[in-house]
Amino acid sequence: MNALHPAVVGWLGLLGLIGLIGLYGIKHPVDRERVEADVRLLGVLGLLGIAGFWIPGAGAAGALGALGVWNHQNPKVHRWSRLGWLGLIGLAFF
Repeated sequence: MNALHPAVVGWLGLLGLIGLIGLYGIKHPVDRERVEADVRLLGVLGLLGIAGFWIPGAGAAGALGALGVWNHQNPKVHRWSRLGWLGLIGLAFF
């Protein structure tokens, strides 16, 4: 990963801010009777997105927090959860 330009790494860290949508799932949780409702615990990983300001690139793993609203009853929120898979890019920095 050292071959990446430092500016690109900085922008990758901002991908973690997508994970903050997982915190929405704390206030408006996924219905318990829905399948895969236990995935909402990943919403806490959205706080890692803030680390992207201090640790370049590592904050991208915070995008996994968006998976916390996976299978949400609100279709708009569920669309945001699909972006949580971008957090796999950030795992390479750990």
